Amino acid sequence: MLGQLAQTGAALAWAVAALAVIAAFVVLARAALARWRQGRQFRLRVRAEDALKHVYKARAAGERPTLESMAGSMQVSVNRAAQTVAGLQKAELLTLGEEGMRLTPSGERYALNVIRAHRLWEQHLAEKTGVAENEWHRRAERQEHLITPEQADSISAGLGHPTHDPHGDPIPGPRGDFPPMSDQRLSSLEPGRWARITHIEDEPEEIFAQIRAMGLAPGMQLRLLAKDPRRLRCWCDGEDHVLAPIVAANLTVQPLAEPAAAGEAARPLLLSHLEPGRRGRVVRLSPRCRGAERRRLMDLGILPGTVVRSELRSPTGGLTAYRVRDTLIALREEQAAQIQIEPLAEPAS
Repeated sequence: MLGQLAQTGAALAWAVAALAVIAAFVVLARAALARWRQGRQFRLRVRAEDALKHVYKARAAGERPTLESMAGSMQVSVNRAAQTVAGLQKAELLTLGEEGMRLTPSGERYALNVIRAHRLWEQHLAEKTGVAENEWHRRAERQEHLITPEQADSISAGLGHPTHDPHGDPIPGPRGDFPPMSDQRLSSLEPGRWARITHIEDEPEEIFAQIRAMGLAPGMQLRLLAKDPRRLRCWCDGEDHVLAPIVAANLTVQPLAEPAAAGEAARPLLLSHLEPGRRGRVVRLSPRCRGAERRRLMDLGILPGTVVRSELRSPTGGLTAYRVRDTLIALREEQAAQIQIEPLAEPAS
């Protein structure tokens, strides 16, 4: 009798344990299903927002968006793009007629909110972090789908309400308004003219990488020296550059007055070119020097008007010691190349 009771108790214990395991599996399965549903909803929303962006940008550029262009932009099949368009039509964010796809007023506001979030986040990465420039666009592509309009307003306020992102793209205002622009492509500038770079297109990535490797950035002033069907040659930020027409087409500039009126009567010298034993006065930091790197140089005393003396260059040429306000600092060549100076004559002994 006692043996039977023991066996019954053991069986009950195993049954309870089995039920507990089953219950745990059910809870985990429900949690996994909930996460899958949330992930699926997020993916569908991302796809819809990317589609709205594509239609808006295509129309703004004077182009006609198609299912094929949308599929290529979103890197999905044409069938998937068609499903996304059908969902946007149902939500009354997009219409499809004889003139092709067009956004409704609600769809346009939605698209502008996404574009605003993207460009504000790129500006945040450029000004507030040390994230590499080639990471800004990719990270903003993800973050733009997570930032609410209220959060975008807060980010904008923290950045001082910028009007353009690091690449020179205008940032839409809270009501969808854009700052006025009167710019042109670098390729259309006449030789001999001065201009300021106002925008660098960050797609395609291969061309953007070439522009980035040249050290060009919005805010820099340049002079177009010569151009022909095969190349353009310009001076910018103390250096000469040769660009293929396809590369120059990704640069937008604002024409400037003559050099004297534009504050460019003479070509400034880069600190990296200053020979040991010579002095120079800082004119400005290059616009391509941003965020943490810019703050570090300013903390070291590299400010407009500061006199800097080149003291000693390392045998490999990678580091140079400079005297700044009785303090000796070491800068890499690429850091010194971001500092423009005017050379100074040595005082008489």
